[in-house]
Amino acid sequence: MFKIRLDDEGVVFLSGRLDASQIEAAAAVLDTATGTTVADLSGLDYISSAGIAVLLKTYQRLTASGGTLKLRNLNQRITNVFYYSGLDKILTVE
Repeated sequence: MFKIRLDDEGVVFLSGRLDASQIEAAAAVLDTATGTTVADLSGLDYISSAGIAVLLKTYQRLTASGGTLKLRNLNQRITNVFYYSGLDKILTVE
């Protein structure tokens, strides 16, 4: 089960499985992000290429307006996905 929420400080928390069936829900929240946005992935168990695409789209939109997207608290499996795909060189992974 996928969950996404934006807290009062502007941190986006993602948990569960972010796959093609959940990208609309993720995009609905991520599209409201502005400036520098932190996405906490500590609860994320799985991310598909569709989920990565949503994060990249958000990153591109934010950087075009002078902001950025930072990812934090990735588990080892999710870290490996970003590392092996080379996305850790594009996205800020804390």
